[in-house]
Amino acid sequence: VQLQASGGGLVQAGGSLRLSCAASGGTFDTYAFAWFRQALGKEREFVAAIHWRGLMTYYGDSVKGRFTISRDNTKNTLFLQMNSVTPEDTAVYYCAADRFGDGRNRGEYYASWGHGTLVTVSS
Repeated sequence: VQLQASGGGLVQAGGSLRLSCAASGGTFDTYAFAWFRQALGKEREFVAAIHWRGLMTYYGDSVKGRFTISRDNTKNTLFLQMNSVTPEDTAVYYCAADRFGDGRNRGEYYASWGHGTLVTVSS
């Protein structure tokens, strides 16, 4: 499956942003999806994941209660709603896919990755 993330941009601290990840070339509803992010000079960090059946969602500790992952199987699209953002959320955000996955939080389980979209949060 090919993934294309979009929706990044500049947002003020305390604001909101919604990222999208369009999938093509695969059967969308057989994939678990995740969002990871990587800030400049830092290691890749798990943000959120959703089970391939959409039954469960998982979040990294730093975004719990602020971010929401969701999927629309009719539009082959994954979303990440980001609320109450802080400058620490500044990073390139990547979407990733894992066939029949259960939403794990480690990047090595995901075979397909999008190119990433940059989110910059100003203070």
